[in-house]
Amino acid sequence: MLDADLLRRDFAAIAKNLQRRGLSLDVEEFARLQNARRDAQQTAEELRAKRNQLARTAAGQIQSGNKFSPADTEATADMKQQLQEATTAMQETQAAMDDYLLRLPNMLHETTPDGQDESANIEVRHWGEPRQFDFKARDHIALGNSLAMMDFDAAVAMAAARFVVLSGGLARLHRALAQFMLDVHVQEHGYSEYYLPYLANAQAMLGAGQLPKFADEVFIAERDSLYLIPTAEVVLVNLVREKILNAAELPMRFVSHTPCFRREAGSYGRDTRGMLRQHQFDKVELVQIRQPADSYAALEELTSHAERILQLLELPYRVVALCGGDIGFAAAKTYDLEVWMPGQNTYREISSCSNCEAFQARRTKTRYRIDGKPAFVHTLNGSGVAIGRAMIAVIENHQQADGSVRIPPPLVPYMGGVKTISVSA
Repeated sequence: MLDADLLRRDFAAIAKNLQRRGLSLDVEEFARLQNARRDAQQTAEELRAKRNQLARTAAGQIQSGNKFSPADTEATADMKQQLQEATTAMQETQAAMDDYLLRLPNMLHETTPDGQDESANIEVRHWGEPRQFDFKARDHIALGNSLAMMDFDAAVAMAAARFVVLSGGLARLHRALAQFMLDVHVQEHGYSEYYLPYLANAQAMLGAGQLPKFADEVFIAERDSLYLIPTAEVVLVNLVREKILNAAELPMRFVSHTPCFRREAGSYGRDTRGMLRQHQFDKVELVQIRQPADSYAALEELTSHAERILQLLELPYRVVALCGGDIGFAAAKTYDLEVWMPGQNTYREISSCSNCEAFQARRTKTRYRIDGKPAFVHTLNGSGVAIGRAMIAVIENHQQADGSVRIPPPLVPYMGGVKTISVSA
């Protein structure tokens, strides 16, 4: 959520910033809401003052031994009704203003590139070189089929399209990757591991910036008014909801492995083949809670933590800075990690690392004390990394001519010593 006071003080500056996202703010709508909220508040305050005056008059009459006349009683009842109506009007106008603010994305950091879409994203660096195969590289679907360990038809039969059933060596590889990532982030990078609910309430979803913007993208357990989490970021950010932290408690680093559930309602066939864009996928998520002065150094740190996973898995990748037209709703600045997929001869996103500054903290009312006064923290998040995409990157980059898959050395202990996945594995 944006700073409402800043929006009132300098609407033009915020409007100019959000234009970099391709968003035009409606100044007339904002002014209308502002005036309605101010008028409703003023009316309620005036009626409250009149009610208090009536109460004082009544008290004086009682002390003087006079009785309340029918006219006085009627005036008091009428005043109570007017105040109730005015209070309701004030609450409704405030709710409309809150809804307006909740639908506004975060302001962009000055270093976020300008641009309308992903074509304007800027490569910051790359690591590793794509492998030159002496045979025709296959994609993960062909490899999964030849190994007989990746079944999309079975998933359709028991659920729907855009789910998958993994078995044998690929199921073990998927599990091994999750454990490997958690261990690296906990042991090397100093994160605290959490096991979390896979369902979240509306308050938690709103706090993380998922609602109301992405209401059409999430799965809902309507009977229980709960949402299947689209990312562990939702619940990790809410671990510090409505808390005032001590500066000594910061930074906080959280990590969790969870499934993620997304309707992907707006994908319209984009990347829906195979395991690239599914309704259910697993991810190891990183979240940091930082003091504002440290948050951009923390973004570089968090990004390097995700990069470390790809380096250990011997997966070529590049880091790109997302432009204003491609960046996420809650982010002020984002780096995407794109891993090389030889079966598709292109790079594909495997992690987004973002600094949300105080955007989520305002929604969750998460603060820390500095010089004795509470101030909003900054929150950062990133995939460390998406497990399904890591799995298909591993099998595509480490495939062998006979259709088997070489296991990167750091994963071998997590695979029980297995160094190759083949049809017989």
